[in-house]
Amino acid sequence: MTQPNPSELSVLKHLWAHGRQSAREVHDAIGPGQGWKPSTTRTVIARMEEKGWVTRQDVHGITVFTAAIDRTATLGGLVRHLARQVLDMDGPLPAALFAESPHLSDAELDELDAIINAAENDSEGKA
Repeated sequence: MTQPNPSELSVLKHLWAHGRQSAREVHDAIGPGQGWKPSTTRTVIARMEEKGWVTRQDVHGITVFTAAIDRTATLGGLVRHLARQVLDMDGPLPAALFAESPHLSDAELDELDAIINAAENDSEGKA
């Protein structure tokens, strides 16, 4: 799976934290901070829907969106990419580094640690 870009990640973080939201609610929450117009927010969400990263549902005549990809797996992929491809780091990556994140519970930190380091364990087994 490709990784979300910063705009997509902003939408995902909002949906993970707040659950089902209309495009207007997403825009009101994150659009101004991104410098987006409402049409930009709708475009980002539409592209994410095409990728299967958000799902659309009509509730009482209002279209709402929900994150369709797992938060921990997505963040784990981003961390792994940063560490391996950008920083050229080898060895186990400490998920405890993210313990202060308001986006992750203790259980999710444990899961993140497993996700980050699973790819390395898999590649070591193949070497």
